[in-house]
Amino acid sequence: MKVVIPQNKLKEGLKIIERIAQKSLTLPILGSVLVKAKENFLNLKTTDLEIGINWWGLAKIEEEGEIAVPVKIFSDLVSFLPNKPLTLISRKNILAIECGNYRSQIKGQGPEEFPIIPEIKGGEDFSVKAIPFCQALTRVSDIPASSLARPGISGIYFSFEKNLLKMVATDSFRLGEKKFSLENFSKKISFILPQKAARELINIFGEIPGEIKVIFSPNQILFESLIQEIAHPRIHFTSKLIGAEYPDYQEIIPKKFKTQILLRKDEFLNQIRMASLFSGKINEIKLNMDPQEKKVEVMSQNPELGEYKSQFPGKIKGEKVEVSFNHKFLSDGVLKIESPKLVFELNGDTGPGILRPLEDQTYLYVVMPIKPS
Repeated sequence: MKVVIPQNKLKEGLKIIERIAQKSLTLPILGSVLVKAKENFLNLKTTDLEIGINWWGLAKIEEEGEIAVPVKIFSDLVSFLPNKPLTLISRKNILAIECGNYRSQIKGQGPEEFPIIPEIKGGEDFSVKAIPFCQALTRVSDIPASSLARPGISGIYFSFEKNLLKMVATDSFRLGEKKFSLENFSKKISFILPQKAARELINIFGEIPGEIKVIFSPNQILFESLIQEIAHPRIHFTSKLIGAEYPDYQEIIPKKFKTQILLRKDEFLNQIRMASLFSGKINEIKLNMDPQEKKVEVMSQNPELGEYKSQFPGKIKGEKVEVSFNHKFLSDGVLKIESPKLVFELNGDTGPGILRPLEDQTYLYVVMPIKPS
């Protein structure tokens, strides 16, 4: 193999694919990147056996070939080299790197040792603009919790119906739902994307302009972006799907409420954070809402540190209520609200609460209270 490629282009490709490569005592090759030169492209490939990433970059291919090399040292070395044309030459499981006056060699392995990343054959597909899609996914991607007993809640639930995609995540203590409009996809279908895949998807495609194509089968999904000038794949991101049933989350979302409060996001978040400084081992803070007083009282107490108590104005409708929440779960929900004002709907001191943006019907966050002892 002999390839000439700009340093900044190779650096870009390595940054995209290196994140999922990992050290493994049982399968050391997982810490490597497969470097392949073919036709007019340099192809970089990594996998952790659950996720696979392919990246292609235009390059001058003087001799085709492929080699697997440790991704960390390869990426670190390339990042230190000057932004000049860089030559890669492989001979007998050695990758030589030349750039100006710099010369290095990295010991590698034959390509036959590298795991095969399965290709999706057939399945459903749709296209979306990458940045808005990833922004929507960000609203729920941090919520799932790893669970061997309930593997379904370890990922993000994608539910399609009538040109609408619902992204849902829960850890049993809270739940987020984000609605995302689609064009020309009206099939009723669903799948569960692992949380790690969702996070890597956001990291890779979250700042890439243009569209990504999504293709999925019952057990696997592919996200593809193209080199627009020549309509050739630029990135293929492949992940296994979680083969489990997702709980009927609609039952968790209250259809009615007893108390409703209109709050300024920044003020409410600041009050939660200050109260959290004095919360105890279970991260408890108390909220006291009184419609007649038109004020929200925030309280917390820690026998070792002291206590916090504050009031701030809020438009309150319905019943008076005093309820406790885990401050972390509550502040996480408030942070996901993108509008300056939010609506907080409550159902007594034991029922779930709902946080919503004031003028956005596409997002909601359900949080369970800490039951009175």
